[in-house]
Amino acid sequence: MTDDPLESLRRLCLALPESIERISHGGPAWFVRGKKMFVTYTDRNHDDRTTCWCAAPPGVQEALLAEDPQRFFRPPYVGHRGWLGVYLDVPQDWTELAEIVTDAYRTVAPKHLVARLE
Repeated sequence: MTDDPLESLRRLCLALPESIERISHGGPAWFVRGKKMFVTYTDRNHDDRTTCWCAAPPGVQEALLAEDPQRFFRPPYVGHRGWLGVYLDVPQDWTELAEIVTDAYRTVAPKHLVARLE
């Protein structure tokens, strides 16, 4: 990955089948087929931090928040729906973040696209 968290995140998201990037709510976001958002990037929008917000399967947000609150948080607006916030301005395990991004994709993508990940 690069030293630029946006470029690293972009590479992870655009590697997934039929994902696209476009601006949403003032920042880059990634969608499956241009319809369902699975990751969004924020740069000092809500709390002067660089973050991403990822769709997450049930229970993941709570588990990762309990495991490492220095890296993970409950994002505003979508946190009540289980989305996971990740601080990108701290040392990052990009292998783990790749798994989180892929899980975000799996959470919103149609089954036939998810099957292409296998």
